[in-house]
Amino acid sequence: MRIHHLSCATMCPAGRRIVQGDGGLFESGNLVAHCLLVELPTGLLLVDTGLGTADHQDPLRRLGRGFMFTARPKRDFLGTAEAQVRALGFKVEDVRDIAVTHLDLDHAGGLSDFPEARIHLYEPELHAMEQRRTPSEKLRYRLSQFEHGPKWVPHEVSGDLWFGFEAVRALADDVFIVPLVGHTRGHTGVAVRSDTGWLLHAGDAYFHHGEMETPPHCPVGLSLFQSQVAIDDPSRRRNQERLRELARDHKDEVKIFSAHCPVEFAALRERQRSVRPPTISI
Repeated sequence: MRIHHLSCATMCPAGRRIVQGDGGLFESGNLVAHCLLVELPTGLLLVDTGLGTADHQDPLRRLGRGFMFTARPKRDFLGTAEAQVRALGFKVEDVRDIAVTHLDLDHAGGLSDFPEARIHLYEPELHAMEQRRTPSEKLRYRLSQFEHGPKWVPHEVSGDLWFGFEAVRALADDVFIVPLVGHTRGHTGVAVRSDTGWLLHAGDAYFHHGEMETPPHCPVGLSLFQSQVAIDDPSRRRNQERLRELARDHKDEVKIFSAHCPVEFAALRERQRSVRPPTISI
């Protein structure tokens, strides 16, 4: 199974030092939108989608002024998941399944570029998006991104375990949805079995690589942001601690990474480039 690490958006918030912990206070940050493209025998699987083509075409309607002002995303049509799938020699139709960690606008914007794909997610997340019960949920879930009518495949926890975590066997034994609620009501990680072990895309369960270290550390601006946007911050913190334990106790079996950390993304891309098995035909 070949797995491609893609960044499908670049966010440039102000105050790099308080957001990323390096650089200058008046420099812009450089956060990624880490997605996976997985070559399965049955077709391609995307894990998260980043920003999509329509987000760059009509950013104010699709993303909103608040996100544009704070995240300052680059307008990059070649950086969308769709463009990168095509650049790898595949067709849009080859992406048959998408597993999303959650439906925040910078994770689900590319869904509309793959209208025929099945969208796998944790059922509470779908309900949260449909109900939008709080002001923050009205901002984070952009209904314009779902006007194409996604083919939702909601999953419930049904007794499966993955390294001690409750999990959902989404696509046979190779892909699990792992509930990590807190950032949103139905936030999850997505675990994918690779040839060298498991990859766990932890979404926004944490943002900075230092949060998986012992003792954990995170730039102050990013730490405050996580607390402010979490729908259930105590649960988010508990799940972060469980992820640290997983990283410590199973480091040879599981590689954990978050959606927005450029350090983790660069390391995994370099690891990907060092091993280049042939691309399979879909």
